[in-house]
Amino acid sequence: MAISTHDTATQTEPALFYEVSTSCGEAKSKDPSGEVNFQNQLPSAETLQQVARHRVLDRLGKAHRFKDLYDGPDTADRVLVIFVRHFFCGSCQEYLRSLLQVINPDFLSRLPVSTSIAVIGCGDPGLIDIYASKSGCDFPIYADPTRKLYTDLGMTTSLALGPRPEYMRKGMVRIVMESIWQCLKQIPSGLAGKGGDSRQIGGEFLFEASHDTEGKTVTWCHRMKTTRDHTEIPALAQVLNPQSKH
Repeated sequence: MAISTHDTATQTEPALFYEVSTSCGEAKSKDPSGEVNFQNQLPSAETLQQVARHRVLDRLGKAHRFKDLYDGPDTADRVLVIFVRHFFCGSCQEYLRSLLQVINPDFLSRLPVSTSIAVIGCGDPGLIDIYASKSGCDFPIYADPTRKLYTDLGMTTSLALGPRPEYMRKGMVRIVMESIWQCLKQIPSGLAGKGGDSRQIGGEFLFEASHDTEGKTVTWCHRMKTTRDHTEIPALAQVLNPQSKH
C-alpha cells in the first residue's frame, strides 16, 4: 500500500482492512450540504430528547443511557463529550494525548464551573482499555458501536484528511502504521475487525444547564469535517474557560 507523506486537504485516509463497520448495523450519516455553519449548529431540543435514550457501553460492556453521562445524579455541572473515530484511529489517539497535556484533571479542577469529560468511540467496548492505554486517556471512555449517537447528533462520514492540525505531533505514515500494528495485535482476541467504521468522524459537544430548559442542554458543539478535524486544544480551552489565555 503506497501512502503519500504530503499533508493536503484533498488527501483521503486509507480505508484499511480493519476499519470496518461493526456487526451491530450500519447507520448512514450524511452532511447536510448547503447548511451554513452546520459544524457548530446546536442540536434541537427534539434531537436531544431522542439521543438521551440511546445506550452506550462501558469497558465491561454494560449499557448506560447517554443522558446519564452528562445529566446523571453525580455528574459535573458541565460535561464535555468528545466523539472520536474508530478505536484504532491513531489521529484521535494523538488528539487525546495532546489534549491531556493542557486540558487535564488539574485544568478542570481550576475552572469556575465544575466540568468533566467523557469520550465515546464507535467500536467494540472490548477495545476500550487498549484505547485508553494507547491514548493515555484518563477520562471515562464509552462505545457506541451502532453509531446512532453520531448519526442523530449530525456527525458525518468522511475519509478526507484535511489540513494537518496543530495537535498532530506524528507524521501520517507513522500514525497509519501504528494503527495497523494495533489492529494486528488484536487478531487472537477476535477484535481486529471491531474497531469501528473508518468513515465515521466525530466532534465535541458541551452539555450544561440552561435557563430555558430542564436539565442540561448543548451550549456549544463542533462537528468534524475530516478525519483529523477535532477542535484545536487552545480553542477548546477557551470554550471551557473564556478567561483562559491558552
